[in-house]
Amino acid sequence: MTFLDKLAQNCRHYADKPALEFVTEHGVTAVSYRQLEQTVSQTMAFLQANGVQRGDRIALQLPKCLPFVYLHLAIMRLEAISLPLNPGYPPHELHYFLQDAAASLLFADNTARNAITPLLADLPALQGCFFLDTSNDANFQAFIAAFPPAQAPMPQDSSATCLMIYTSGTTGRPKGAELTHGNLTANLDALHEAWGWRADDILLHVLPVFHVHGLIVALHGALNAGATAVLHPTFDAEKTLQTLQDRRCTVLMGVPTIHRRLVGAPHAAAYNLRHMRLFTSGSDRLPDDLFHAFQATFGHTLLERYGMSETGMITSNPLHGERRIGSVGLPLPGVAVRIAHPQTDEPLPDGAVGEVQVRGANVCKGYWRQPDKTAVAFTPDGWLRTGDLGLREPDGYFTLKGRSKDLIISGGFNIYPPEVELVLADHPAVLASAVIGCPDVEWGEMVTAVIVPRPDTPVTAEEITAYCQRHLVGYKVPRRVLLVDSLPRNALGKIQKAQLRSELCGVNNVRG
Repeated sequence: MTFLDKLAQNCRHYADKPALEFVTEHGVTAVSYRQLEQTVSQTMAFLQANGVQRGDRIALQLPKCLPFVYLHLAIMRLEAISLPLNPGYPPHELHYFLQDAAASLLFADNTARNAITPLLADLPALQGCFFLDTSNDANFQAFIAAFPPAQAPMPQDSSATCLMIYTSGTTGRPKGAELTHGNLTANLDALHEAWGWRADDILLHVLPVFHVHGLIVALHGALNAGATAVLHPTFDAEKTLQTLQDRRCTVLMGVPTIHRRLVGAPHAAAYNLRHMRLFTSGSDRLPDDLFHAFQATFGHTLLERYGMSETGMITSNPLHGERRIGSVGLPLPGVAVRIAHPQTDEPLPDGAVGEVQVRGANVCKGYWRQPDKTAVAFTPDGWLRTGDLGLREPDGYFTLKGRSKDLIISGGFNIYPPEVELVLADHPAVLASAVIGCPDVEWGEMVTAVIVPRPDTPVTAEEITAYCQRHLVGYKVPRRVLLVDSLPRNALGKIQKAQLRSELCGVNNVRG
């Protein structure tokens, strides 16, 4: 039974139960499983009337809102491909995604109309763009009111792509990971078993919905179980703790930055969270001090897990058993994980550090229209090369030891330095740049830009920051800009980022 089959079953079995509760300062909008099915079916009819066919890519650059959920589910039900995009992407980044995916429709918020409209003429594959007023669910209901519910059959091809998540590219160009109906179902089934999802669970959802963590693991996970998802549009530590207490939630999924802010909230320990059964942590390494601080503050032990856009979740510390500090746990049911030599792909013995490689029904089919990169990503015998370094303990627990190719993870978001460096290279005052991640208590890693200015073009760190804010989504903007006279290079002229991290992270020996 696929995820969509299970959701349809839940809509019948739990018809009057809240599936979604969207919380804003104006109140709570509750959507029952029956109402969810009704609205998704009407949304399907609207999409069909606008020519959506099997395999079409439909882009959703919307804030976290109920219309996003309706559209996303309707797209997958029609055997089209949902393409969620960060609403913070500036126009030139959005243009790249729409062009690369050859998206046929785009849904965006009304507030982005002026920024997006100039892009549309240069996107020949785009057949339509809809600007929605997402401030109130009633606005979307009125938008689709003329369309009777569609009776499209459930997708039968488990190998068909239903979701495309763009991952940052090490060459500066993101690539679209194609996730199939089978991938989603396999991962949700594994998590249902591993984390003990129940129909009486209440998930407090405080994550964005444009990536795997918030969309598949959290939102799909709740709907797959017939549970209730209480959605906050943004994260606020005090509101989160108050809602966990008052709504008697049972599950919260977060990243270390979120958990650190919960621990640091005023009177954090005074909230009654005894009814909570599961706090998970992912998307970045959970620091040891935060593991202990969370335990001391709330009396709960964070469950750390490991996943990526191409696979969903891979490993998890156990629900019942040792949640080992510093470890990402054991392989999920149906997922095979090995440590291999990064150059030869030969499996390594327990305790040896090598590349984490993954195989299973959860692994994506490849990268959209990039067969060369797909071929490189997989070993000849079908294992996905994650690019992460780690080791396997003799008892099966996995520990990550680092990330290859200079990936930065800040606040749970993946940032590949070339994406930022490409923007910096266009600044008239920048002669050369290197972007690195420096350890940071709050963010995990701080995006740090090390810049050699042109001798004849003075520039300040503040000017560089302002420039990046205009050209990059917020989480990619360097939080620290260092101006230096030169960058360390090897004999071939390659910038030595390892040396930069050693010299500059926490050491103030630069000018500017």
